[in-house]
Amino acid sequence: MPTIYRLLPIALLYCVSSYAVADGPTENPLRNLYFGETHVHTAYSLDAFLGGTRQTPSDAYRAAKGETVVVNGQPHRMRRPLDFAAVTDHVEYLGEMYAAFNPGSPGHDNPILQQLLALTDPEERRRWFMKYVISNSRSATPKRTEFFPGEDVVRSGWKSVIAAAEQHYQPGVFSTLIAFEWTFVLNGGNLHRNILFRDSTVPELPLSRYELRTEEQLWGWLEQQEKAGVKAIAIPHNSNASKGMMFAETNSAGAPIDKAYARLRAHFERAIEVMQIKGNSEVHRNFWRADEFSDYENADSIGKFSGRVPAKENYVRYGVVKGLAHEQTLGVNPYKLGFVGGTDSHNGIMGDTDEDNFVGGHGLEDASAKRRQTSEVGGWIASREQTPGSLTGAWATSNTREAIWDAIYNRETFATSGSRIAVRLFGGWNYAADLHTRPDRLAQAYRHGVPMGADMKPAGKRDGAPRFIVMASKDALGANLDRIQIIKGWVDAQGSTHDKVFDVVWSGERRPGNDGKLPAVGNTVDLRTASYQNSIGEAQLATVWQDPEFDPSVQALYYARVIEIPTPRWTTYDSVRAGLPLLDNVPATIAERAWSSPIWYTP
Repeated sequence: MPTIYRLLPIALLYCVSSYAVADGPTENPLRNLYFGETHVHTAYSLDAFLGGTRQTPSDAYRAAKGETVVVNGQPHRMRRPLDFAAVTDHVEYLGEMYAAFNPGSPGHDNPILQQLLALTDPEERRRWFMKYVISNSRSATPKRTEFFPGEDVVRSGWKSVIAAAEQHYQPGVFSTLIAFEWTFVLNGGNLHRNILFRDSTVPELPLSRYELRTEEQLWGWLEQQEKAGVKAIAIPHNSNASKGMMFAETNSAGAPIDKAYARLRAHFERAIEVMQIKGNSEVHRNFWRADEFSDYENADSIGKFSGRVPAKENYVRYGVVKGLAHEQTLGVNPYKLGFVGGTDSHNGIMGDTDEDNFVGGHGLEDASAKRRQTSEVGGWIASREQTPGSLTGAWATSNTREAIWDAIYNRETFATSGSRIAVRLFGGWNYAADLHTRPDRLAQAYRHGVPMGADMKPAGKRDGAPRFIVMASKDALGANLDRIQIIKGWVDAQGSTHDKVFDVVWSGERRPGNDGKLPAVGNTVDLRTASYQNSIGEAQLATVWQDPEFDPSVQALYYARVIEIPTPRWTTYDSVRAGLPLLDNVPATIAERAWSSPIWYTP
């Protein structure tokens, strides 16, 4: 069933019509909600294979549909299936891994590849990976591996990836997006992109970082593909580890970015991954001290590897607000990005983001509770600082490959920290103050305004400042909601960027204090049993909010952040199950959340 069906008891966000519960690909102009995963690796990714993963792309799709699969030698099953998914294996080693899996393939007998297949010790695998992959891939001029089997084998591997997506595609029930990851690592800085295709019209041969040396070359190739009828988008991830390069002031040649650069990037990069297994990329507590929720899954240990020290320029809030400044000078916003989520699991498990069901994400490196407490994911992060990953919520007209892709392209998406919170955000000039309570709220919201991901421009009669209708419902199997916030970003006439967090609706009878801060919702977590009670918070929250500081001459953006009540972190569930002490170097509880894509205002 579509996710909309599972959330029917909480009907606030959905139109009351036959469309909302349709099983087939019937079009719903007011949109249905579908949860999915757009970032996962299988054994076709060399680093996942080295970690012990033997799941194929087909296995990953089976897991996404709720089937039991084997992970690290143990049967594992997600608690709830997904509505859509995309396998994003690294294209850089697709040929090598296809050769490894197919004894009759050219290159299968290469001695170096055979050495890889024979490795069993984790330390030996790490040394092998450093020798043949890392030292090469992180250079400015990477080369094909010594055991590259040729383009024809890459083509065969790509056909296998496509075949798995086609095999498991069930329009109206489960949508698969054909995809791959372009893995650009420059001097240890993460500039990876997941490439998602709208339909089955895809390139005959996907190109890697060996052929496309820079982001501009990637976008240029996608532009060529578009002229040939291929529709694709590129989704960046892990900006938190980009060493200041994801939202840099310059292009790959070191020159200031110009209008042509901004236009090309904005055309192909319509969304960004806000969170995944290697941390939260929205904000960091060191740079947003006034934001009391900026300390969420900051993953500080990534700074111990490859010089990936946290910097404000690494984070998504900085990037999307900086885009306003670029638009002011260039006339084009290169960072007009919607928000999506993914896991980056290297276990071949799609969207397995429940905190109490986490079994690691990197094969043998974090395959046990003890290793998750004490080990490191080689070259990346302390295992204890990982998260189970993030999900994408897509407001789409139907559960089809094209409709899901269109929702991402149109930025009518939101990311969650893994919980299946539902959130909607609309902006308009003449919304009634009680619109969120009306039966026809969705039709009115679309008719008189714009949804998340869209542009809101001055038009017609205005009632002072714009109004935003924001609505959220709890995960049907999860925790209640604490509050909804609106994050505003803007750029002044001098080009300086600013942002501010507004609490707009919350649970209970709390009132902001003299300092303007809302009192904490409370905490019902029992650390001894890794449990909590839904005796605080609300199942759903909604309001119509008007910006009290609106200046019609100033460019701005607005996005919603929904916060849950505190619940146990996965490390707490791990410790209680395994009879291990609670860790004192990571939080024992978390407040899961969702982030809507922004709405942009242009004078």
